[in-house]
Amino acid sequence: MAPSSCIELTRAEQTLLLVIARDSIHAGLHGAAGTARDRPALPPALEAERGAFVTLTRRTRLRGCIGTIEPGGPLARTVAESAYSAAFRDPRFPQLRPEELEGTSIEISVLTPMEPLAAASREALIAQLRPGVDGLVLQDGRHRSTFLPKVWEQLADPDAFLDQLLAKAALPPDHWSASLRVHRYQTFAFSDT
Repeated sequence: MAPSSCIELTRAEQTLLLVIARDSIHAGLHGAAGTARDRPALPPALEAERGAFVTLTRRTRLRGCIGTIEPGGPLARTVAESAYSAAFRDPRFPQLRPEELEGTSIEISVLTPMEPLAAASREALIAQLRPGVDGLVLQDGRHRSTFLPKVWEQLADPDAFLDQLLAKAALPPDHWSASLRVHRYQTFAFSDT
């Protein structure tokens, strides 16, 4: 199925993805790998190939966030694998413990296809950014990083946003080169809270 820049998920589809994410984490707490359980006839929107991230929060604090920028399979499977990874493989946090699951909120961000941004300078790039709307992927050689649009809530200034994105890619804040590639995307985000 060809990707669409418009993401449309019904409330029922959103609920089903949240159930898939929570089931994947629950399975991981009981020793099983995080994959979507066999479910008869998933809606076509959940079979579509899309990038997605799963963010876990506990008492309003980040507890894990893992995903994939580029589609690598059906959305339902991507969400299941990302939820499992956010709970048990995010290197910034210890593995989620069984007693934490009940108070952990799940947010799913489904990504639109990436759009390249052509910019001859940092200033030209910043002029194209849409705070609160765009997620960015930045790559220069082996250095790569991304920020979801939600990060604008903590880094509302485009200069600071770009500085931190470069730092996340292990590049200096004033880095600019002809080989630097930047793409933007948007997300459709929903949670169980």
